[in-house]
Amino acid sequence: MPVEFLGIAATNDGSETTARSGASFDKEYTLRLARAHEDHGWDRVLFAYGSGSPDPAPAAAYVAARLDRLGILLAHRPNVSYPTFAAKTFATLDRISEGRLAVHFITGGNDHEQGREGDTLTKDERYARTREYIRIVKKIWTTHEPFDHEGEHYRFHDFVSDVFPVQQPRPDVSFGGSSPAAYAAGGAEADVYCLWGEPLAETALQIEAVKAAAAAAGRTDVPRIQVAFRPIIAPTEELAWEKAHRTVATIRQRRRAGGPVRRHQGGVTEAAAPENTGSQRLIAIAEAGERYDRALWTPTAAATGGAGNSNALVGTPETVARALLDYHDLGVDILSARGYDLLDDAVDFGRYVIPLVREEVAKRDAARAAARAATDPTTVPQERLTGVGG
Repeated sequence: MPVEFLGIAATNDGSETTARSGASFDKEYTLRLARAHEDHGWDRVLFAYGSGSPDPAPAAAYVAARLDRLGILLAHRPNVSYPTFAAKTFATLDRISEGRLAVHFITGGNDHEQGREGDTLTKDERYARTREYIRIVKKIWTTHEPFDHEGEHYRFHDFVSDVFPVQQPRPDVSFGGSSPAAYAAGGAEADVYCLWGEPLAETALQIEAVKAAAAAAGRTDVPRIQVAFRPIIAPTEELAWEKAHRTVATIRQRRRAGGPVRRHQGGVTEAAAPENTGSQRLIAIAEAGERYDRALWTPTAAATGGAGNSNALVGTPETVARALLDYHDLGVDILSARGYDLLDDAVDFGRYVIPLVREEVAKRDAARAAARAATDPTTVPQERLTGVGG
């Protein structure tokens, strides 16, 4: 099974450990970071969304027009625009990037954050709206005749777009969440289902929940699975753990000083008690233990109050690569990672970890293909095909 790597496309150099050095949208840094991903083996970068942050769509267009290979994952919250408008924006971006766009739909797990932009729906209502929104966007991407829509959240008549994606039939749609409502919506509509990094046993259970939701929605296929981590790597195990403890100490110090620890939220620290199920799970896992499996480390998640992608993988590149392969063995084929020094860590991870994972996955895939060929009675030996040996 092929493996893909997703990085982050930040618009400035700030992180949980470092205050940004310039403007919220630093276009030179944005391009430099994206180019570092393209040059070091990453497949795609995420342009995240926050209520007060720079608009990710024009930032993505800026990068896509200047790079040749790197894929774009654009985060979008349905409350900020009508689906007819959004579908045209996405199709235009797919045209600009020559077919390198995917869209990540965010339902929103924090009422206060949603309310900053006028969204007053309850969580369950937001999931219903997102599901309807995704269906409309998909239909607009693939329908060349005017159509009407009469739904719970959206109503329009005689609409047809004049811009369609390069990708056929359409770009991929990704979705995330850890609640039953999230599984139901994403299981029904997503091409890619996104999870935050949890221990292997918990991740396996979440994957089964996604598969069950897809089956309940009548799908014969299942979403691909993506899992996100914060890698902390160094040349030796001792140095990696020293780096990990320095990192979490810095996060705690910044939080005590009142600095933001959550990226992409307009520079505002979120409440300590998260409303969304995913963050609640991260906190519960951290309270149960600091270290899991081969390299998973939870104090970074605890220090941020379970803020998004925050569980770390700690160790040498070889250790972290083996840990990622453990998740690949569960059925995860998109590995999302971002360090705390966004630029340097993207380069180091791409240089030292990604090749190890790709090489091992290729070996395993080749071995499985050879085993299937050896046991397949329909396989014809090469000498029979060429006439060699009689």
